[in-house]
Amino acid sequence: MLLAACTGAAQAASFTMYRDPSCGCCEAWAAHMRQGDRHEVATVDHPDMASVKAQTGVPDDLRSCHTMIADGYVIEGHVPAADVERLLAERPDWVEGLAVAGMPLGSPGMEAGGKVQPYQVIAFGNGRREVFASYP
Repeated sequence: MLLAACTGAAQAASFTMYRDPSCGCCEAWAAHMRQGDRHEVATVDHPDMASVKAQTGVPDDLRSCHTMIADGYVIEGHVPAADVERLLAERPDWVEGLAVAGMPLGSPGMEAGGKVQPYQVIAFGNGRREVFASYP
């Protein structure tokens, strides 16, 4: 029952993705987030992504190509939808956002014919960081 309620809350969340208008992988990642009509993602083309990242508090070393605001949380880069949903269900009090630094091959939106680079999803906030999830 609780899981169903949390899943409904995650699905009802408001998602807005900011991206450089010339970046194609951002749209591929947004399609991953929308898959199966799980989430609606509004896309905003922004000419100065560095300012978006600064305003939303994304640490310099965790930056990637796109930044999404998901129900008040900052989601930076190619974070898998399952991790966003887990964040929205658990809502750790210290977390301001999740990030996948860079653009690792094999992450959502960065599929490259089976090539995969290991990567981590980092939870950040209030001067703290923790590994939220690890992939291959």
